[in-house]
Amino acid sequence: MSGSAGEDPDCHTGVASPVIETMIVPRGRDIGGFEVQRILPSVRRRMVGPFIFFDRMGPATFAAGRGLDVRPHPHIGLATVTYLFAGEIVHRDSVGSRQTITAGAVNWMTAGRGIVHSERTDPTLRHTGGRLFGIQAWVALPQAAEEMAPAFSHHAVESLPRLAGEGWHGRLIAGRFDGMTAPTPVLSPTLYADIMLAAGARLAVSPEHEERAVYVVEGAVSLDGHSLDPGVLYVLVPGQAVTLAAGGESHLMLIGGARMDGPRYVWWNFVSSSHERLEQAKADWKAQRFAAVPGEHEFIPLPDDT
Repeated sequence: MSGSAGEDPDCHTGVASPVIETMIVPRGRDIGGFEVQRILPSVRRRMVGPFIFFDRMGPATFAAGRGLDVRPHPHIGLATVTYLFAGEIVHRDSVGSRQTITAGAVNWMTAGRGIVHSERTDPTLRHTGGRLFGIQAWVALPQAAEEMAPAFSHHAVESLPRLAGEGWHGRLIAGRFDGMTAPTPVLSPTLYADIMLAAGARLAVSPEHEERAVYVVEGAVSLDGHSLDPGVLYVLVPGQAVTLAAGGESHLMLIGGARMDGPRYVWWNFVSSSHERLEQAKADWKAQRFAAVPGEHEFIPLPDDT
Protein backbone atom coordinates (compact mmCIF):
# COMPACT_ATOMS: atom_id res chain seq x y z
CA MET A 1 0.00 0.00 0.00
CA SER A 2 0.92 3.62 -0.17
CA GLY A 3 2.60 5.34 2.74
CA SER A 4 2.87 9.04 3.47
CA ALA A 5 5.54 11.67 2.98
CA GLY A 6 7.72 12.79 5.84
CA GLU A 7 8.04 11.58 9.41
CA ASP A 8 5.26 10.84 11.89
CA PRO A 9 5.09 11.50 15.63
CA ASP A 10 3.83 8.00 16.43
CA CYS A 11 3.35 7.37 20.10
CA HIS A 12 5.98 5.41 22.04
CA THR A 13 5.48 4.58 25.67
CA GLY A 14 7.96 3.06 28.07
CA VAL A 15 6.94 0.03 30.10
CA ALA A 16 8.34 -1.35 33.34
CA SER A 17 9.30 -4.87 32.27
CA PRO A 18 12.70 -6.60 32.14
CA VAL A 19 11.82 -8.27 28.82
CA ILE A 20 10.05 -5.42 26.96
CA GLU A 21 12.31 -2.79 25.44
CA THR A 22 9.64 -0.52 23.93
CA MET A 23 5.90 -0.45 23.34
CA ILE A 24 4.52 1.36 20.31
CA VAL A 25 0.94 2.64 20.20
CA PRO A 26 -0.31 3.16 16.62
CA ARG A 27 -1.89 6.16 14.96
CA GLY A 28 -4.98 5.98 12.75
CA ARG A 29 -4.83 6.91 9.06
CA ASP A 30 -7.19 6.81 6.11
CA ILE A 31 -5.84 4.65 3.28
CA GLY A 32 -7.94 3.87 0.23
CA GLY A 33 -11.21 4.81 1.93
CA PHE A 34 -10.87 3.00 5.25
CA GLU A 35 -8.83 3.39 8.41
CA VAL A 36 -5.52 1.71 9.10
CA GLN A 37 -3.48 1.69 12.28
CA ARG A 38 0.15 2.57 11.51
CA ILE A 39 2.70 1.09 13.91
CA LEU A 40 6.02 1.21 12.05
CA PRO A 41 7.92 3.35 11.30
CA SER A 42 7.78 5.48 14.41
CA VAL A 43 9.90 8.23 15.90
CA ARG A 44 11.86 6.25 18.47
CA ARG A 45 11.77 2.83 16.80
CA ARG A 46 11.99 2.80 13.02
CA MET A 47 12.54 -0.91 12.44
CA VAL A 48 12.31 -4.36 14.03
CA GLY A 49 14.64 -6.64 12.14
CA PRO A 50 13.94 -5.90 8.44
CA PHE A 51 10.38 -4.65 9.17
CA ILE A 52 10.24 -0.93 8.44
CA PHE A 53 6.48 -0.57 7.94
CA PHE A 54 3.62 -2.34 9.72
CA ASP A 55 -0.02 -1.36 9.16
CA ARG A 56 -3.15 -2.97 10.56
CA MET A 57 -5.87 -2.70 7.89
CA GLY A 58 -9.36 -2.73 9.36
CA PRO A 59 -11.35 -4.65 10.34
CA ALA A 60 -13.66 -2.82 7.96
CA THR A 61 -16.96 -3.74 6.35
CA PHE A 62 -17.61 -2.21 2.95
CA ALA A 63 -21.20 -1.53 1.95
CA ALA A 64 -22.42 -2.77 -1.44
CA GLY A 65 -20.84 -0.69 -4.18
CA ARG A 66 -17.79 0.27 -2.13
CA GLY A 67 -14.37 -1.24 -1.68
CA LEU A 68 -10.62 -0.71 -1.55
CA ASP A 69 -9.12 1.53 -4.23
CA VAL A 70 -5.38 2.11 -3.85
CA ARG A 71 -4.34 3.55 -7.20
CA PRO A 72 -0.98 2.67 -8.82
CA HIS A 73 1.97 3.94 -6.79
CA PRO A 74 5.71 3.19 -6.76
CA HIS A 75 8.15 1.49 -4.38
CA ILE A 76 11.92 1.04 -4.24
CA GLY A 77 14.31 -0.73 -1.85
CA LEU A 78 11.78 -2.95 -0.06
CA ALA A 79 9.43 -5.89 -0.30
CA THR A 80 5.74 -5.43 0.48
CA VAL A 81 4.09 -8.29 2.37
CA THR A 82 0.28 -8.48 2.28
CA TYR A 83 -1.42 -10.91 4.68
CA LEU A 84 -5.17 -11.00 5.31
CA PHE A 85 -7.25 -12.38 8.17
CA ALA A 86 -10.48 -11.78 6.22
CA GLY A 87 -11.54 -10.56 2.79
CA GLU A 88 -9.58 -10.32 -0.44
CA ILE A 89 -7.59 -7.81 -2.51
CA VAL A 90 -6.72 -7.80 -6.21
CA HIS A 91 -3.05 -6.93 -6.74
CA ARG A 92 -1.72 -5.68 -10.09
CA ASP A 93 1.85 -4.55 -10.77
CA SER A 94 4.24 -3.28 -13.42
CA VAL A 95 5.94 -6.65 -13.91
CA GLY A 96 2.60 -7.96 -15.20
CA SER A 97 1.27 -9.73 -12.10
CA ARG A 98 -2.44 -9.92 -11.39
CA GLN A 99 -3.20 -11.86 -8.22
CA THR A 100 -6.17 -12.01 -5.87
CA ILE A 101 -5.06 -12.61 -2.31
CA THR A 102 -7.45 -14.20 0.20
CA ALA A 103 -7.19 -14.85 3.93
CA GLY A 104 -4.13 -16.86 5.00
CA ALA A 105 -2.16 -16.48 1.77
CA VAL A 106 0.80 -14.16 1.17
CA ASN A 107 1.52 -11.68 -1.60
CA TRP A 108 5.25 -10.86 -1.57
CA MET A 109 6.29 -8.06 -3.92
CA THR A 110 9.99 -7.21 -4.15
CA ALA A 111 10.38 -3.64 -5.38
CA GLY A 112 14.16 -3.61 -5.78
CA ARG A 113 15.11 -0.81 -8.14
CA GLY A 114 11.48 0.06 -8.76
CA ILE A 115 7.98 -1.33 -9.15
CA VAL A 116 4.45 0.10 -9.37
CA HIS A 117 1.31 -1.61 -8.10
CA SER A 118 -2.35 -1.12 -7.30
CA GLU A 119 -4.61 -2.80 -4.75
CA ARG A 120 -8.35 -2.91 -5.32
CA THR A 121 -11.52 -4.77 -4.46
CA ASP A 122 -12.67 -7.21 -7.15
CA PRO A 123 -15.77 -5.88 -9.00
CA THR A 124 -17.85 -8.92 -8.02
CA LEU A 125 -17.08 -8.47 -4.33
CA ARG A 126 -17.57 -4.73 -4.63
CA HIS A 127 -21.10 -5.34 -5.92
CA THR A 128 -22.10 -7.24 -2.77
CA GLY A 129 -19.86 -5.54 -0.20
CA GLY A 130 -17.66 -7.40 2.26
CA ARG A 131 -15.17 -7.41 5.10
CA LEU A 132 -11.45 -6.63 4.97
CA PHE A 133 -8.96 -7.21 7.77
CA GLY A 134 -5.24 -7.83 7.66
CA ILE A 135 -1.66 -6.60 7.88
CA GLN A 136 0.41 -4.80 5.29
CA ALA A 137 4.13 -4.84 6.08
CA TRP A 138 7.27 -3.70 4.32
CA VAL A 139 10.63 -5.37 4.81
CA ALA A 140 13.76 -3.44 3.86
CA LEU A 141 16.16 -5.11 1.46
CA PRO A 142 19.85 -5.61 2.29
CA GLN A 143 22.06 -2.98 0.69
CA ALA A 144 23.38 -5.49 -1.85
CA ALA A 145 19.81 -6.20 -3.03
CA GLU A 146 18.31 -2.70 -3.00
CA GLU A 147 18.71 -2.37 -6.78
CA MET A 148 17.73 -5.92 -7.73
CA ALA A 149 15.16 -6.56 -10.44
CA PRO A 150 11.56 -6.19 -9.24
CA ALA A 151 9.60 -9.42 -8.72
CA PHE A 152 6.34 -10.78 -7.34
CA SER A 153 5.42 -14.11 -5.75
CA HIS A 154 2.17 -15.46 -4.33
CA HIS A 155 2.12 -18.14 -1.63
CA ALA A 156 -1.12 -20.03 -1.10
CA VAL A 157 -2.30 -21.00 2.37
CA GLU A 158 -1.33 -24.65 1.82
CA SER A 159 2.29 -23.73 0.98
CA LEU A 160 2.97 -21.99 4.31
CA PRO A 161 4.31 -24.09 7.21
CA ARG A 162 1.75 -24.92 9.90
CA LEU A 163 2.93 -24.23 13.44
CA ALA A 164 1.46 -26.10 16.38
CA GLY A 165 1.98 -26.75 20.07
CA GLU A 166 -0.07 -27.49 23.16
CA GLY A 167 -3.07 -25.15 23.02
CA TRP A 168 -1.76 -23.07 20.12
CA HIS A 169 -1.41 -23.22 16.36
CA GLY A 170 -0.39 -20.85 13.62
CA ARG A 171 1.14 -20.18 10.24
CA LEU A 172 4.68 -19.11 9.36
CA ILE A 173 4.41 -16.22 6.92
CA ALA A 174 8.11 -15.59 6.35
CA GLY A 175 11.52 -16.60 7.65
CA ARG A 176 12.14 -19.11 10.42
CA PHE A 177 10.36 -20.04 13.67
CA ASP A 178 10.01 -23.16 15.81
CA GLY A 179 12.25 -25.17 13.48
CA MET A 180 10.22 -24.30 10.36
CA THR A 181 11.15 -22.24 7.29
CA ALA A 182 8.62 -20.44 5.07
CA PRO A 183 8.89 -20.42 1.26
CA THR A 184 8.59 -16.64 0.96
CA PRO A 185 11.73 -15.11 -0.64
CA VAL A 186 13.37 -13.33 2.32
CA LEU A 187 16.81 -11.84 1.75
CA SER A 188 17.87 -11.52 5.38
CA PRO A 189 17.05 -13.48 8.57
CA THR A 190 13.36 -12.86 9.25
CA LEU A 191 10.59 -13.82 11.68
CA TYR A 192 6.94 -13.35 10.71
CA ALA A 193 4.30 -15.65 12.22
CA ASP A 194 0.53 -15.61 12.78
CA ILE A 195 -0.42 -17.40 16.03
CA MET A 196 -3.74 -18.39 17.62
CA LEU A 197 -3.79 -19.37 21.31
CA ALA A 198 -6.49 -21.11 23.31
CA ALA A 199 -7.27 -19.96 26.84
CA GLY A 200 -4.47 -21.07 29.12
CA ALA A 201 -2.00 -21.80 26.30
CA ARG A 202 1.65 -20.85 26.62
CA LEU A 203 4.04 -20.08 23.77
CA ALA A 204 7.82 -19.94 24.21
CA VAL A 205 9.69 -17.48 21.99
CA SER A 206 13.41 -18.22 21.80
CA PRO A 207 16.11 -15.55 21.34
CA GLU A 208 17.03 -17.08 17.95
CA HIS A 209 16.32 -13.79 16.16
CA GLU A 210 18.34 -10.72 17.05
CA GLU A 211 15.29 -8.43 17.10
CA ARG A 212 11.72 -9.52 17.94
CA ALA A 213 8.35 -7.95 18.64
CA VAL A 214 4.87 -9.15 19.62
CA TYR A 215 1.68 -7.65 18.21
CA VAL A 216 -1.60 -8.72 19.82
CA VAL A 217 -4.39 -8.64 17.23
CA GLU A 218 -7.05 -9.50 19.80
CA GLY A 219 -7.47 -11.33 23.08
CA ALA A 220 -5.86 -11.40 26.51
CA VAL A 221 -2.12 -12.12 26.40
CA SER A 222 0.61 -11.70 28.99
CA LEU A 223 4.37 -11.75 28.50
CA ASP A 224 6.29 -13.17 31.44
CA GLY A 225 3.47 -11.89 33.67
CA HIS A 226 3.10 -8.45 32.03
CA SER A 227 -0.32 -7.89 30.42
CA LEU A 228 -0.20 -6.86 26.74
CA ASP A 229 -2.75 -4.51 25.18
CA PRO A 230 -4.30 -5.44 21.81
CA GLY A 231 -3.23 -3.21 18.93
CA VAL A 232 0.13 -2.32 20.50
CA LEU A 233 3.55 -3.52 19.29
CA TYR A 234 5.86 -4.74 22.05
CA VAL A 235 9.54 -4.81 21.11
CA LEU A 236 11.42 -7.42 23.15
CA VAL A 237 14.79 -7.08 24.84
CA PRO A 238 17.34 -8.97 22.68
CA GLY A 239 18.87 -12.24 23.78
CA GLN A 240 16.21 -13.35 26.26
CA ALA A 241 13.78 -16.24 25.93
CA VAL A 242 10.22 -15.21 26.83
CA THR A 243 6.89 -16.94 27.34
CA LEU A 244 3.52 -15.67 26.12
CA ALA A 245 0.42 -16.84 28.01
CA ALA A 246 -3.21 -16.50 26.89
CA GLY A 247 -5.89 -15.60 29.44
CA GLY A 248 -8.55 -16.31 26.81
CA GLU A 249 -8.70 -17.14 23.11
CA SER A 250 -6.13 -14.82 21.55
CA HIS A 251 -4.55 -13.90 18.24
CA LEU A 252 -1.06 -12.45 17.88
CA MET A 253 1.72 -11.82 15.38
CA LEU A 254 5.46 -12.26 15.87
CA ILE A 255 7.84 -10.12 13.78
CA GLY A 256 11.57 -9.61 13.71
CA GLY A 257 14.85 -10.86 12.33
CA ALA A 258 18.44 -9.66 12.06
CA ARG A 259 19.27 -6.01 12.50
CA MET A 260 19.68 -4.36 9.11
CA ASP A 261 23.10 -3.63 7.63
CA GLY A 262 22.95 0.09 8.29
CA PRO A 263 20.20 2.72 8.61
CA ARG A 264 17.28 2.99 6.21
CA TYR A 265 15.53 6.17 5.18
CA VAL A 266 11.85 6.35 4.28
CA TRP A 267 10.08 8.94 2.17
CA TRP A 268 6.51 8.19 1.08
CA ASN A 269 6.70 4.71 -0.52
CA PHE A 270 10.45 4.70 -0.99
CA VAL A 271 13.02 3.00 1.26
CA SER A 272 16.76 3.28 0.77
CA SER A 273 20.11 3.36 2.52
CA SER A 274 20.85 6.49 0.46
CA HIS A 275 19.21 9.92 0.62
CA GLU A 276 20.34 10.53 -2.94
CA ARG A 277 18.51 7.41 -4.13
CA LEU A 278 15.30 8.68 -2.53
CA GLU A 279 15.66 11.95 -4.42
CA GLN A 280 16.15 10.06 -7.68
CA ALA A 281 13.02 7.98 -7.02
CA LYS A 282 11.00 11.15 -6.38
CA ALA A 283 12.20 12.67 -9.65
CA ASP A 284 11.51 9.45 -11.55
CA TRP A 285 7.93 9.16 -10.29
CA LYS A 286 7.22 12.85 -10.89
CA ALA A 287 8.44 12.44 -14.47
CA GLN A 288 6.55 9.11 -14.84
CA ARG A 289 9.72 7.17 -15.64
CA PHE A 290 8.56 4.10 -13.67
CA ALA A 291 7.01 1.25 -15.65
CA ALA A 292 3.21 1.32 -15.79
CA VAL A 293 0.73 -1.23 -14.45
CA PRO A 294 -0.96 -2.92 -17.42
CA GLY A 295 -4.65 -2.04 -17.59
CA GLU A 296 -4.39 0.83 -15.08
CA HIS A 297 -4.67 4.47 -16.11
CA GLU A 298 -4.80 6.24 -12.73
CA PHE A 299 -1.88 6.91 -10.40
CA ILE A 300 -1.15 8.56 -7.06
CA PRO A 301 0.78 11.80 -7.63
CA LEU A 302 4.02 12.51 -5.79
CA PRO A 303 3.15 14.21 -2.48
CA ASP A 304 4.41 17.69 -1.72
CA ASP A 305 7.98 17.47 -0.47
CA THR A 306 7.47 19.04 2.95
